[in-house]
Amino acid sequence: MDDWGPESGRGGVILRTLAERPFCSIVIPCYNEEEHIERVVRAALGQRYPSERLEIFVVDGRSLDRTPDIVRALVAEDPRIVLLDNPQRLQAAALNMAIKRSRGDVIIRMDAHADYDPGYVAASVAALRRTGALNVGGAMRPLGKTRFQKALCAALRSPLGVGGSASRDPDREGYVESVWCGAFRREAFELAGLFDPDARTNEDAELNQRILARGGRIYQSRDIVGHYYPRSTFVGLFRQYFNYGAGRARTILLRGLPPSPRPLIPFATFFTFTVLVALALLYSPAEPVLRAAVAVYTLAIVAGAAWVARRAHGRLVFLVAAMFPVMHFAHGLGFAVGLVRYAQAPSRDAEPERLPAR
Repeated sequence: MDDWGPESGRGGVILRTLAERPFCSIVIPCYNEEEHIERVVRAALGQRYPSERLEIFVVDGRSLDRTPDIVRALVAEDPRIVLLDNPQRLQAAALNMAIKRSRGDVIIRMDAHADYDPGYVAASVAALRRTGALNVGGAMRPLGKTRFQKALCAALRSPLGVGGSASRDPDREGYVESVWCGAFRREAFELAGLFDPDARTNEDAELNQRILARGGRIYQSRDIVGHYYPRSTFVGLFRQYFNYGAGRARTILLRGLPPSPRPLIPFATFFTFTVLVALALLYSPAEPVLRAAVAVYTLAIVAGAAWVARRAHGRLVFLVAAMFPVMHFAHGLGFAVGLVRYAQAPSRDAEPERLPAR
């Protein structure tokens, strides 16, 4: 039984009891995902969960490929699927649109560029009932097809790649700051509000920060299993981490510092090297300090690459080593650009719209 009944709560959070099989709304935001969209929708349809207790929203950001046509064909097969148009093309806007239309006591996000275990929904519901958390999820488990993706999967297993993030640890079980995708009690959006409609990236971490600030809790379970496909080129990787950094800067300007200083490490590294380079150009005695810093950093990334690549394939070590500075520099640069771009961000008192209470 769920001991978080209608009148129970912790930290000021009041939670309604989840039924044995609560109605679940799955939300899949997508854009140009013709290669993956049918697989992820069929994974949602094939969940080991009562079919009459599921609805599935696919929210398309006006894709330029065959994504909408593929989804329409699936809608014709199963009335549980609803295709929505997202003219803003932002994931946060897509999620909010579906959440407002949803009937679920539990709202589950599934990204299109990923695979999900058939027990994903059931494990999420079980974790919500067992822990009393407002949001639960599993670890981000990368899955590589190409040589580049396999090397990136290895890089993402290293603290140099993810900074010790709990959300990347498949063995982690417990309360955390944020989770991948997420399965939310409806109360999360009544209490903390919907996703930030203006967020281009980092919308999940920003929402989770608001949930924690209002006394809610977030839980990561080993039983919630999904895999995502990482970027397949250096250009795509740089762009992704640049956007991550910019989004993180916006969140900090809007909501204050995160619970952990870990997201600030790439910017600190980028800032340190920028200062050292500037000093070396202006003041020659600073050159040995810069050379020493570069040597230490290079040694660290080569050692880190060798450590994780040994599990995959030794020949990937140099490719993995090349990924670390791209990720660090892109995130740090994005963060710096974001601080400038969003310096006139809305007041920290500004709150996204809340879902009306039932």
